[in-house]
Amino acid sequence: MKILFIGDVVGSPGRDMVKEYVPKLRNKYKPDVTIVNGENAAGGKGITEKIYQGFLEAGAQVITLGNHSWDNREIFDFIDDAKYLIRPANFPEGNPGKGIVYVPFGSKEIAIINLQGRAFLPPIDCPFLKADELVKEAKKRTPYIFVDFHGEATSEKQAIGWYLDGRVSAVVGTHTHVQTNDNRILPDGTAYITDVGMTGPYDGILGMDREVVLKRFLTALPVRFEVSKGRTQLNGVIIELDKKDGKAKSINPIIINDDHIFFE
Repeated sequence: MKILFIGDVVGSPGRDMVKEYVPKLRNKYKPDVTIVNGENAAGGKGITEKIYQGFLEAGAQVITLGNHSWDNREIFDFIDDAKYLIRPANFPEGNPGKGIVYVPFGSKEIAIINLQGRAFLPPIDCPFLKADELVKEAKKRTPYIFVDFHGEATSEKQAIGWYLDGRVSAVVGTHTHVQTNDNRILPDGTAYITDVGMTGPYDGILGMDREVVLKRFLTALPVRFEVSKGRTQLNGVIIELDKKDGKAKSINPIIINDDHIFFE
């Protein structure tokens, strides 16, 4: 069983990369499920219904979000009706939307869970306790459980990976936009990577115009961040799970940019 996951999509450059390369990646790797993190897809913050539908049309089955979930107010008009759009499950009780979804493949199904860290991010509900609750729920239906953990701190991401080792199939980190070189299978069978990286501008700073970001660092004055233009990139992972028990067999990074050419 294979999972294709595409890291944080930033603005129209990221959307263009999804549209161009997700069909090619699906053709190459033949994943059973394709997941895209889309929390930065609308101008760098949030998502719209049109963008959500566009990701589904490109071949994604599930769209995950993060700390920018509510930044585009249009989301309040459609998230409760968007069957395969999930936001961090540990947002406070009463938030719109949901944090887990089940996707069928063949005669089986996989649970996709979205969680958000609390280190250096808004103080929401505990992701560890919410993970316990949702993993217990999911295991009643399937051994295949995938977690997108949207967090700032490497330590918190590693902690949730070790905490869930052996209980879920994969824990992948999102949010920090730079792919880490620590993809591995943890001892009890969970695939892990601290951050998958981003999909969008290649020559910006975390997807934003670098001149604007440099001005912020040099002057300490407030600036308006804008999505960078120019060359683009796509970052993701392909994960293979054992069909018998849902434990991970491999996790390999995907990097597409002018320095890492994609071969079909």
